[in-house]
Amino acid sequence: MGGAALARLAVTRPEGAPERGEAQEAILDAAEIVFGESGFHGATTRAIAVRAQANAALIHYYFGSKEALYEAVIARRAGAINDERRARLAELHATGAVTLEALLDTLLRPTISLGRDPSRGGAHYTRVLGHAASGTDERSHRVTSAYYDGIARVFIAEIAAIVPGLSREGAVRGYLNAIAVAISLMAPTGRVQDLSDGTLADDDLEEMLGGAVRFVAAGIRALAAPDSKPGAS
Repeated sequence: MGGAALARLAVTRPEGAPERGEAQEAILDAAEIVFGESGFHGATTRAIAVRAQANAALIHYYFGSKEALYEAVIARRAGAINDERRARLAELHATGAVTLEALLDTLLRPTISLGRDPSRGGAHYTRVLGHAASGTDERSHRVTSAYYDGIARVFIAEIAAIVPGLSREGAVRGYLNAIAVAISLMAPTGRVQDLSDGTLADDDLEEMLGGAVRFVAAGIRALAAPDSKPGAS
């Protein structure tokens, strides 16, 4: 973690406090839930401390401020998602199996899988990420840029290179639409069962992911078509 996520007050560790790793993980887990339920402004360090069954002084000792804790929550899951994306992308290139569909699976799968795994934040991180990704405030922009812009630029370049006739601007639009689809599918809300009258299952990851990949791939290819450009007739 970098920047504000590493900030901490220069205070002595409270007597009887658990070791750093154990305590930090408990606080991060609790903060993820509280930030997800209440948003940044609605969350309080007191509520996080109660959820973590920890002394509020520990939050200040390990993280320094509510803002630094919020950034650390984003950083923890973003690191896991992006490490998996990079590993899968390296494997694609090593096997020579790079296609647009394979790139999109590599991009979307880690995000959607994490959102559906309660042991890795699940619906709680989905809400935190949704707030940050759609936020127009400086904080949301800063943390989203800090932890997702690097990997975004990698995939934008990959998409632009694999689709004939696609401009970088088209790849940027395609990438952002892909991420919007991924975030919408992170939490199994039950809507797909309702709207399909039970013929589709929200817990079928492969079916949901396969449909998302086909949908986004078709949209990106359409962006490369001559009539998709502004002013085309």
